[in-house]
Amino acid sequence: MSRPEGATGIVLAGGGSSRFGSDKLAADLQGFPLLHHSILRVVEVCREVIVVISPGGAEPSLPPAVPARIVRDTEEAQGPLAGLLTGLSSVNTDLVLVAGGDMPTLVTSVLVEMLNVAAEASVDAVALADADHFRPLPIVLRTGPARDAAHILLHDGERRLRALLDALRVAVIDEPTWLALDPERATLRDIDEPGDL
Repeated sequence: MSRPEGATGIVLAGGGSSRFGSDKLAADLQGFPLLHHSILRVVEVCREVIVVISPGGAEPSLPPAVPARIVRDTEEAQGPLAGLLTGLSSVNTDLVLVAGGDMPTLVTSVLVEMLNVAAEASVDAVALADADHFRPLPIVLRTGPARDAAHILLHDGERRLRALLDALRVAVIDEPTWLALDPERATLRDIDEPGDL
């Protein structure tokens, strides 16, 4: 399975877990913290993973022997777009793959397809179609345009990832294409409540 060389992964792990009732990223899933699952999937297709956490949060454990590092958001509770900009400011590769720390069942072949589309198309972002919309995570971004757009949006008071995608040229991989690689739609699964585990 070929993939572009040199992409960096960003795993967003700064949320408050309000619906979960406790730190969901530390919750056990199949013997490992939930966060580890996302990191391990992303690092399969990226040379390094940046884990963005909140400024005052406890530093999470990282999977051993994995090229991953933690960066802290600059301000508390500013939303996922601010966390993403923190991550984008910490990388020096042209492409980044972004996922949530609560996405334990990312499918590697889907992530590779997203990176390949980003490398071949004249776009700033790649997302997955979901019915008549597309999902804001996981996404692949071209670092420079995404960093510039995120900075402007945050300055204007925007906090949503979807607003960033609305500001970029996005290639959307249609459902038949990515579902052929992931028939169970596992790549889009995230954990919001204890029952989701």
